[in-house]
Amino acid sequence: MGITASKHRTKGCKLLCLLIVALCSISIYAQQDPQFTQYMYNTMSVNPAYAGNNGHLTALLLHRSQWVGVNGAPNTQVLAVDAPLENKLGLGGIISRDALGPSSEISLDGNVSYTIQVDSANSKLSFGMKLGGRVFDVDFFKGLTEDADMAFQENIKSKFFPTIGAGLYYDTKKGYLGFAIPNFLSQKHYDGQEQEIATERLHYYFIGGKVVDLTPDVKLKPAFFVKWVPGAPIIVDFSMNALLKETFSFGLAYRWDDSFSTLFGMQIDPNFSAGYAYDLTTSNLAGHTGGSHELFIRYEFKSSKKQKEAPTF
Repeated sequence: MGITASKHRTKGCKLLCLLIVALCSISIYAQQDPQFTQYMYNTMSVNPAYAGNNGHLTALLLHRSQWVGVNGAPNTQVLAVDAPLENKLGLGGIISRDALGPSSEISLDGNVSYTIQVDSANSKLSFGMKLGGRVFDVDFFKGLTEDADMAFQENIKSKFFPTIGAGLYYDTKKGYLGFAIPNFLSQKHYDGQEQEIATERLHYYFIGGKVVDLTPDVKLKPAFFVKWVPGAPIIVDFSMNALLKETFSFGLAYRWDDSFSTLFGMQIDPNFSAGYAYDLTTSNLAGHTGGSHELFIRYEFKSSKKQKEAPTF
């Protein structure tokens, strides 16, 4: 009986150690908001001003499994829908679920944008606002044995936090730049380093990309994404995708001091596309995980009229 209990405690401690290693890395890099490798296809999740930018109704579904093999590692699903409206307005909605260790969060956000013409070359500047909320749950004993000797706080059940964010998005036929603050309000998140609930700091997002025509059939699409949280190291992503015959895309990405990534995409028909990214971890978690996987599918409800060329795919 005592041997069995000891084995359970040992197993629980091993799982807990892996979880703490993962969550400490998250804390160090201030990864309180979900991290995406294919941010260039999931732009509205990082900038509300992008709503309606494609010029037609668009729906995107994304799944990300981060640090596969590590107990309690981040796991995220996103459903995003947006469309242009009359009078230069765009409207979008996002439903997402993000699980991290003992915590889980369901978010529902509405995005609205207003776009103005900047010059005769069809350059546009969009202003965006995000309003919504998050339902936050924490079960501190999730995945642990009943006799785990940990001084956790009380669990949190269905705690609601409102969300207010804003962004700017500038795009031309061949490039784009964006800046956003996803939430101006203080919220609670699980701090893996301190094993407690902590208040989130403001996040600042910068995004940009360009389309370079090498030949009529080959386009290069460099892009970057920067996440800055005061008091924490800056997270910087660089990517380079090649688009062949407007159908196949492949590329490489690097997240500073964290991972290398490969990206693949396919325009299955004029309306339907899909993509996959694999992250090879280079941080201190490299020996504990097989990497991260991210998959998206997107459907664009294009009309028979010629659509504007979007710089993101």
